[in-house]
Amino acid sequence: MSRASEPALLALHAVRVLGTADDAAVAARYGLDAAVARELLLDLEALGHVTWSEFGGTGGWSLTGRGRAEDERLLAAELAADPAGRAVEVVRGVLASFGPLNARLLRACTDWQLRPAEGGRLDVNDHADAAWDGRVLDELADVVDAVRPLLARARDVLDRFGGYDRRLDDALAAARAGDGSRVAGLGAASVHGVWMELHEDLLATAGVPRGADVTP
Repeated sequence: MSRASEPALLALHAVRVLGTADDAAVAARYGLDAAVARELLLDLEALGHVTWSEFGGTGGWSLTGRGRAEDERLLAAELAADPAGRAVEVVRGVLASFGPLNARLLRACTDWQLRPAEGGRLDVNDHADAAWDGRVLDELADVVDAVRPLLARARDVLDRFGGYDRRLDDALAAARAGDGSRVAGLGAASVHGVWMELHEDLLATAGVPRGADVTP
């Protein structure tokens, strides 16, 4: 049976997967009520788990070292509390299968941004070659389709893994409709942005450092 995460964990974990986020983004990430998210963030700030900073008129919450440790503690406790005792195995298995798909997606995003040129160099993709861009979008669509069963497995044990497939579909559809920024643009609205959140979510939940080998 899928497990719903506690709101306090969702608020803290949203800051982690987003990197830097304001109140609205934290609330939206896991569907928290805006007022509840605000109160939770203020509580987390008082505990020293998150900190607010502003630059150029834009502000956001980010995780402190103490907050990262607390997030890891809560995630581990959540997995350990699974009555069936299979959550750890499922998440680690999903993460292990995710690796090859991650390599394909990153390569496709690079192909969207850069193209081979004369002399073996790479030039910025000016998107004048519709066939090239079409192949990249087709590859991204194949990767998104391939990750669906992995997301279903993760969602079967933890509710918060729901929604990634919908967000990937939305970004890819917008890219096919002509908005190239939805492929590898900055922020959570692009295929790359959603994918990076998913990767961080899986790594953090499994308790695996980035770059480490993963076995089921």
